[in-house]
Amino acid sequence: MSLIRYEANPMSALLGELDNLWPDDFSRTGRDLAHLTYPNVDIVESDTGYGISADLPGLSKEDVKVNIENGVLTISGEKKTEVENREKNKYYHFERSYGKFSRSFSLPDHVDTATIEAHFNNGVLQVNIKKTEEAKPKAIEVKVQ
Repeated sequence: MSLIRYEANPMSALLGELDNLWPDDFSRTGRDLAHLTYPNVDIVESDTGYGISADLPGLSKEDVKVNIENGVLTISGEKKTEVENREKNKYYHFERSYGKFSRSFSLPDHVDTATIEAHFNNGVLQVNIKKTEEAKPKAIEVKVQ
C-alpha cells in the first residue's frame, strides 16, 4: 500500500470542488484557506521510507502541527492575515489567502510511526517516515541449476 491522501468525508471534497466554480464575490467574503488544497505537498518513496515536503510560506514552526492518529498523518495550522484594518486600506487586487488549513494522509501499515521526524526550514515542512524492516526490499540470491 502506498501513501495516499486521506479524506474523512469524500462528499465534503466534492462540495469543495463545486464551491471553487463560484466567483469569490458570491461564495465567500474573504480569501479563506479552507476551500483550497493547501498546503501543496510532494510525496516521495525510497527503499527506506517516505518523505513529505509541504510548502508553507510565511509561516513559522509554531504555526504548524503534525499529528498521527489511527494511521492518519495530519498537517494543520493557521496562516494569519496581515491586513489589520480593511476599511482603512484600499485594495485593488487581493490574492493572498489566510485561515486554518489541514491536510491528511493515510499511512501504509509498514511504517514505523515511533520514528517519524518533522523539520521546518525556510517555509518548507519536511516529514520523514521510515519503513519497517519487513517492508524494505531484500536481495535474494537464486542459484541457477
